Amino acid sequence: MSDPVLRLSGIEKFYNRGKPNEVQVLRGAELDVKRGEVVALVAPSGAGKSTLLHIAGLLDTADAGEVAIAGEVLGGKSDRRRTIVRRQEVGFVYQFHHLLPEFTALENITLPQLANGVPPKEATARARDLLASVELEGRAAHRPAAMSGGEQQRVAFCRAMANAPKLLLADEPTGNLDPTTSDRVFGALMTLVRETGLSALIATHNLELAGRMDRQVELREGQLVPL
Repeated sequence: MSDPVLRLSGIEKFYNRGKPNEVQVLRGAELDVKRGEVVALVAPSGAGKSTLLHIAGLLDTADAGEVAIAGEVLGGKSDRRRTIVRRQEVGFVYQFHHLLPEFTALENITLPQLANGVPPKEATARARDLLASVELEGRAAHRPAAMSGGEQQRVAFCRAMANAPKLLLADEPTGNLDPTTSDRVFGALMTLVRETGLSALIATHNLELAGRMDRQVELREGQLVPL
């Protein structure tokens, strides 16, 4: 049996450790995300889901426990190695798109590939294919300010997929959209995920959207429990 794409083992995280206002956010959190699996992470605001996603995506470090991506345990690895794994194996989507405003949709998706050493012609072709997959080929030359919120977020999805990661991490990716737009944008995300066969951990407070994923886990008192 192959290793899960993401394995979190005994993850603990403290803030203000050793001080009177110490807070333990994560208390031995455990999770496996299998290849091709889409897992919903449900938790109220302030429960620590963003912290968990940052640790899973190597943007933050745990105080205890291990993170493994594609079978590689990253604890104790150098910052350089963690950066390489994060850039090559992990895609991120946030509630707010964080697109670069001075660049077009096409350029926003091309740039991460260039940073990863992909030749410009190949990077541009992939960016166009990704835009087409979310029905935005006609917006390739538009800057973010000329696009709707839903269009911007779909471009952000494409950017996260640009380097063909094995793992997608999304933090409330439709949280700032109206219900109709949210449904359409989430559908576009799921289409991208299913067509590429990657694994995804998607944080959401929307239980209807969570129910459309393969399974759901809740972050409760610092631990992950199945719903």
